[in-house]
Amino acid sequence: MESIENYSSSIKALKSAILSSRYKAATFVNKELLLLYFTVGKFISEKVEKEKWGAKVIDNLSNDLQLELPGLRGFSGTNIKRMRFFFESWREQILISPSLTDQLQKTDIEHIEFRPSVTDQLEKTFFNISFTHHIEILQNSQSVEEKIYYIQKAAIEFWSVGTLKHQLKNKSFSNSGSLPNNFSKTISNEELRDQALKSFKDEYLLDFINLEDPDEEDERVVESGIVQNIKKFLMSLGTDFAFISNQYRLIVEDEEYFIDLLFFNRRLQCLVVFELKTGKFKPEYLGKMNFYLSALDEYVKQPHEQPSIGIILCKEKKNKIVEFSFRDFNKAMGVSTYKTSATLPKAFKGLIPDAETFKKLMD
Repeated sequence: MESIENYSSSIKALKSAILSSRYKAATFVNKELLLLYFTVGKFISEKVEKEKWGAKVIDNLSNDLQLELPGLRGFSGTNIKRMRFFFESWREQILISPSLTDQLQKTDIEHIEFRPSVTDQLEKTFFNISFTHHIEILQNSQSVEEKIYYIQKAAIEFWSVGTLKHQLKNKSFSNSGSLPNNFSKTISNEELRDQALKSFKDEYLLDFINLEDPDEEDERVVESGIVQNIKKFLMSLGTDFAFISNQYRLIVEDEEYFIDLLFFNRRLQCLVVFELKTGKFKPEYLGKMNFYLSALDEYVKQPHEQPSIGIILCKEKKNKIVEFSFRDFNKAMGVSTYKTSATLPKAFKGLIPDAETFKKLMD
């Protein structure tokens, strides 16, 4: 175990680093905090490795820091452990310059260096999200590429922690840009095509819609659930989508047609149609979608806007069937799937019988 003298010097070192960082934080609050937390994380990591600090020592450290700096926030035992996790998660990609010494007060923590492999990807966004954002990403991501994806999206699109959690749960990284589509054939502008690919996902998590028996779900039930929770659905879609209407009315040759969900995407500058299907994807769905998109482009689209895009949102799909179905259509379309929740919220559990009990009562 470490001597009392060395432990006391550690307290003083951490106190000095905290006070120094507080002074600079008036101008660069978030960056300074992340630099401080990363540096403290390195300090704690080295103590754990070299001097076998355990959870009890870290908790004592937190309590003693509170005594040294009354009112100190952000340095609970749990948070200090998170700082260590923060450092150890990035130690292969990030260097503190200069290297941390045994005495933190001798360390200039104004600058860290990103290794060449991640410099361009992280340099402009790493300090633009909070420590809480970083921890959520690190706890719920696997590869470096996935971590970088969420950091960039959270920073550039100003995600709140709640939005970030939803995107992580929705597996935005693995689902983004992977839906079957015909964009390469129907969108000639390369930049616009790339943006369209990034704007839609292969699968959407609609966990705000509760269905006790998913096999008996109705398209109108799903649509109603989306409309009632439109803010959450917009979070699933990502930024730049604006909701226009559900059951949007089109009149063609004196006949009425109704689009399930109509949106506008500001970045793509186009109308976006979502048609809901509760079963498997069928090739004939694309014919109807192509008709809707043609009508929108003819009667609704503004002159400065791009051609409309349509997404079939169904329960299941087979990619080869989708691929064959896309051939010979000239409107931009894609096919995604969705998942709903089959469990009741905790607050309602026990208040009403489950589906199985209902069936027995009916019998």
